[in-house]
Amino acid sequence: MLIFGIAMWELDRRWPLATMIPAPWNRLGWFVMVVAFIAPFAAITQFGQAGTTVNPHQPEKTSALVTSGVYAWTRNPMYLGLAIVLIGWAARLGTLAPFAGPLLFVPLIERVQILPEERALRARFGKEYEDYCARVNRWLGRATRS
Repeated sequence: MLIFGIAMWELDRRWPLATMIPAPWNRLGWFVMVVAFIAPFAAITQFGQAGTTVNPHQPEKTSALVTSGVYAWTRNPMYLGLAIVLIGWAARLGTLAPFAGPLLFVPLIERVQILPEERALRARFGKEYEDYCARVNRWLGRATRS
């Protein structure tokens, strides 16, 4: 996320294209970035209460499947929070070019981190995880499939 944030800043400096959110409205981006940390903070708290790992590089060490609270609305509240931080940063920068950041971050984090985590959780929790995936979308909202 930090690499994307720096790249977005550079895009804004070098190729701003068009102003999308003029000052002083672009300051609302700071608010978006602060609010973005609510879901990840809730997720980390829930993981702590469940006594399971928050380390995204070792999903095989997950000892509990957390499906309530923020996890009833998104399977990936931490990554969702990071994506929203990038959206807020793009809004704060105010020009069109930085909005490429979140648009590229989402598919990249899905491929590099989320899909491997899902495979590990599917192997660890089987049908329980499949049922959860059927109820809750990867990014946000209730799943439409039954």
